[in-house]
Amino acid sequence: MAVMSETQTNGVQGTHTFHPFENVRDYPRPPALERVSYPISIAFGGQQIVSTTGAYRVLETFHPPTYYIPPEDIAEGVLHPIRRRSLCEWKGPAKYYDVRVGDASAPGAAWCYPDPVQRFMVMADYVAFYCHEMDRCLVDGVEAEPQPGNFYGGWVSPWIGGPIKGAPGTNHW
Repeated sequence: MAVMSETQTNGVQGTHTFHPFENVRDYPRPPALERVSYPISIAFGGQQIVSTTGAYRVLETFHPPTYYIPPEDIAEGVLHPIRRRSLCEWKGPAKYYDVRVGDASAPGAAWCYPDPVQRFMVMADYVAFYCHEMDRCLVDGVEAEPQPGNFYGGWVSPWIGGPIKGAPGTNHW
């Protein structure tokens, strides 16, 4: 768990990495894609369903990072394809999954880009999860909060700040 002292005001120490503060206002548009080597984990239905050190994160102006998980690092049998589809102007066509563990179910709580545009091809089939639908999402051992609203899939870690899109009154950004 991250611990922040009064003297540590320029970032947060995760389990493996020091994370300097980032302002979402400074993220680019079109979005950037970054590989992360620190651990990402997700719990749902009382079980850990994701554990990886091979995720990507997408950084877009006014959005906290969205993490994309390698499919091989997702527990088997958790993802169930559904008919829902969408189109991202930057990444291309997306498909969605229900997430199920035992009696727990989160409809449409995960998505991927099976055939993204060239710029995002390295994350083809990597899966993102809506933080607000999961029991717990950890970024480098630190609990993340969901991006405001239910439309966007960003994860807000303690080192992420600035005006975050998704809250009431931000749709026009």
